[in-house]
Amino acid sequence: MTFAIEVPGEAVPLSPQQVYLALQSAGSSQQLSIQTGTQQLQAWETQRGYYSLLQAVYLDKSLPSEIRYLAIIQLKNGIDKYWRKTATNAISAEEKAQIRSKLLEGGIGEAENNLALQNALVVAKVVRIDYPQDWPDVLTSLIKILRNASQSDPLHLRRGLLILLQVVKELSTARLRTSQTRLQSATPEIVFLLSEIYTEKVGLWTAFLSGTGEDEGGAMDAMENSLYAIKILRRLLISGYEYPNHSTEAQQLWEHSQMQFGQFLDMISREPPLIVSPAKDLVEKHLVQFSKLHTQMSTQHPAAFALLPSSIELVQAYWGLVAKFGESYGSETQDFSAKALRIDEQIKDQRPVMEKLCLKGLNILRACCKMVFSPSQSFKYRTPEIKQEQQEGVALIKSRLLTDELVGQMASVIVTKFFVFRQVDLEAWEEDEDEWEIREEGGGDTWEFEVRPCSEKLFMDLVINFKHLLVEPLLSFFQSVAGTSQSTVVTKDAVYTAMGLSAPVVHQSFDFDSFLTSTLVNDIQQTGPGYKVLRRRIAILLGQWITIKISDANRPLVYQIFQHLLKAEDETNDHVVRITAARQFKAVVDDFSFDGEKFLPYAPDILGRCMTLIQEVENTETKMAILDTIRMIAVRMESNISPFADQIVSMLPGLWEASGEEHLLKQAILTLMSTLVTAMKEGAQRYHAMILPLIQRAVEPGSEMQVYLMEEALDLWVVILAQTPSATPEVLALADSAFPLLEIGSDNLRSVLNIIDAYIILAPEAMLGDQARLRILAHMTNLLGVTKRELAGLVTTIVENMIRAAEKLGGANGVVQIARDLHECGYTEQIFAGLRDAWEAHQTTGPSRKYPKLDDVVETDYFTILARIALADPSVFITILSSVGNANEVWDWLSTEWFRHFDSMANIDRQKLSCLALTRLLELPPLMTPVILVRLQDYFAMWTSVISEMIGGRDDGGDNLIWLTSEGSEYEGPEDVRRRLHSADDPVHTIHTFEFVKERLGVVVAVCGGEEAFQRDWVVNVDKDVLAGFQNLGTTDTSQPFWRRQD
Repeated sequence: MTFAIEVPGEAVPLSPQQVYLALQSAGSSQQLSIQTGTQQLQAWETQRGYYSLLQAVYLDKSLPSEIRYLAIIQLKNGIDKYWRKTATNAISAEEKAQIRSKLLEGGIGEAENNLALQNALVVAKVVRIDYPQDWPDVLTSLIKILRNASQSDPLHLRRGLLILLQVVKELSTARLRTSQTRLQSATPEIVFLLSEIYTEKVGLWTAFLSGTGEDEGGAMDAMENSLYAIKILRRLLISGYEYPNHSTEAQQLWEHSQMQFGQFLDMISREPPLIVSPAKDLVEKHLVQFSKLHTQMSTQHPAAFALLPSSIELVQAYWGLVAKFGESYGSETQDFSAKALRIDEQIKDQRPVMEKLCLKGLNILRACCKMVFSPSQSFKYRTPEIKQEQQEGVALIKSRLLTDELVGQMASVIVTKFFVFRQVDLEAWEEDEDEWEIREEGGGDTWEFEVRPCSEKLFMDLVINFKHLLVEPLLSFFQSVAGTSQSTVVTKDAVYTAMGLSAPVVHQSFDFDSFLTSTLVNDIQQTGPGYKVLRRRIAILLGQWITIKISDANRPLVYQIFQHLLKAEDETNDHVVRITAARQFKAVVDDFSFDGEKFLPYAPDILGRCMTLIQEVENTETKMAILDTIRMIAVRMESNISPFADQIVSMLPGLWEASGEEHLLKQAILTLMSTLVTAMKEGAQRYHAMILPLIQRAVEPGSEMQVYLMEEALDLWVVILAQTPSATPEVLALADSAFPLLEIGSDNLRSVLNIIDAYIILAPEAMLGDQARLRILAHMTNLLGVTKRELAGLVTTIVENMIRAAEKLGGANGVVQIARDLHECGYTEQIFAGLRDAWEAHQTTGPSRKYPKLDDVVETDYFTILARIALADPSVFITILSSVGNANEVWDWLSTEWFRHFDSMANIDRQKLSCLALTRLLELPPLMTPVILVRLQDYFAMWTSVISEMIGGRDDGGDNLIWLTSEGSEYEGPEDVRRRLHSADDPVHTIHTFEFVKERLGVVVAVCGGEEAFQRDWVVNVDKDVLAGFQNLGTTDTSQPFWRRQD
């Protein structure tokens, strides 16, 4: 008996034997072995030689297939991580060369399909990175292999085609111009060889199928090979030519594809069947490849598609196929009661090839409409010849394909055939109502993969672009079912589908209001088999028309119809009908003309039924859709939602608990709560006990809820604060949860800063308490260098509001305390450092000029904080200067930069604030007066500029920034009121600038010894033009000194 001792991965040396053993462990059925082997393989990932050993394991055919498969998978994953030269721990050039040398050889002789496929994928990944610089001959080597193997070695041919297919797939997805050019340069030779192989192999198996050949095995191999060849050729025709219609071989292939498309289609369509599976399956796969070629050419090379040989006839043939398929697509004899009774469930999921081809045909017709009416724009340079050629292609499609006759036929077939429900659709409805409703709701790009949604899109294209042709026939069609009960349910459903889709085009010609009152009201009351189909469609129809043309007088009728559709007691209203009605009612409520007052009588019933429905459905997506409808009702009803809020809120805890790990539903619940709180304003306080703990849990750092619910929880928090009239202990307690979020920083930082600011306005006493104040200022100091302008502005606003609150609540002592805190946490130190750097940079000129680290907006923010402190208490401001250095020296460079910066302050409020703050410095004790008056000329220039702005455009002697007292409006929430009063109380909006300056200036003149002394000692140094500008402010009287002049 032997014992194996497991050691850590790093301790095991890298060798072929050890790699084999590690792969064996990783592929074991024992959990411990799997873990050990996987860890060992991961430990070797960055070691030199590891990937060449993996390849050696794959190439050793004596080893078990499972081990070889695991080895090639590990090699493939390693190429993704470490093959590029720029990757960390990249594979060495020597090892890459060694691996490349064996890739093709290891692929063409591989007998096992799954191993050969993985090796082909490895080759493709390497080619994508290394071709042509490091592996220039890979395509020529592949061509050589195929040429040699086409006659002599079937396995080599099959594997060579497989590798070439994966390589072309990889290269055709490249978007860089150089990569595209590389593929295009190699395309002609590959196309020539593959065309030969394809023609030979198709000739071989068609001869066998027609009875002239006897080698069945060889025929099946030939079919496989020809399928590979056409898969590669169709990709090369799309990606290998910039203008496919300019290439002779592309034109030949295009014609050949059309001819064989018809030939193969005939082969599988004969009755009795000419061929059976598996041969029939392979022929069908050939047809699908042809149809993919035709579709991609029409979408990616529209002009070339139009100009390639026989393209018009090809599209017409596709339309013939579509029309023929339409005959059997929808039927008017559906069984509405029986569920599907199929023995083989797989048959139901498999789509017949004719449906696939029909879908491609519809997509091609859509592409033709697009190339004529909304061609894709491109920045790529096109020569005049190319532009002319493309215009000719468009003209060809418009004149020869999209004729009046064909357009009429298409619209008719789509409405009468493809809009009609199939039996299989109704069976799926019966089997799983909720799942069917979600699938039918669809959205996104489902139209590319399903016949009905695609036909709807094509119908809309036709109606919009051929309005002059289709409006009259459509109106006649609509009238044929108006007021009659003769039409079957499925026919009416098809007509109503067309009516809804064409609403934007026919609304001026069709009286939908009359149709609503005369026909739809009657249809909605019908019961019995199948009428649920019609009820579902009517809900959708009303959702489509409500935003286009339904009169105000008929809106109550629409509400009554939805009331009826949401009624669970009516047996005809199954889950599909009620869910569809709930979804579509969002469009009704969201319409611009919706009136909440008029909806009020219907609100209890409709809201109640929506809430009942949401408890019944199990699918999360459906619950979210119904919640969204309820949310929209709350948004549009505004304060009128209050009577129903308790009922809505009462169901939310149950939904929250039932949602489990479905965080999308929790997001929808939080969003609905935000809407309700906004609508109810102060009335929402009764929900705080439920909401606040949710917010606290959702923003808790490290919790799973924070990952998914942070954004919605913060939005709800902001709304709660906005609608709270006064701070409650519970709301204040939640403030502590905001501080950890400031440390995280994240995309939600803006919301967190808004919350902090809202708290300062809501409860300044609490926020200025020692604990909260110091934490806020410390975080604001850390955020001072934030680069996003919006965030930087919020940081400044928060500190500004704290300074204002400190002055209001604590007077001079409050300002001293907040200034000390700003100094101790390093906030003012950073401000002065930034301003000093700006001043030093502005002293330099010429070629060696320096540029400041601060931009003008941030510098304005810095001066704003200093201005708030100076305006609150000039002596505190001087104390701050002294903490930086010698106050006189600091004032010298700071005042220079401050006055210089005035011209860069874009915000007039900020200009006035700085003006008032600097003017207040004139109040300082006489010892400081000479220091301040050194800048007297700058003062006069500043006063002239700011006062001119304040008194400009008015003759009543007022100040433009002093606002009239506002009473607010009925739409204001509690926070709107708080912020309005907060702004109205700002000195910027209460102090008259001119009077403020004159008063301070008069005091300074007296301090300096009177007018003569002031003129002699200080004014004499002021430029006459600057002085004259100030003297002339708001008056022409120059007989008195300007500081005494009466206006």
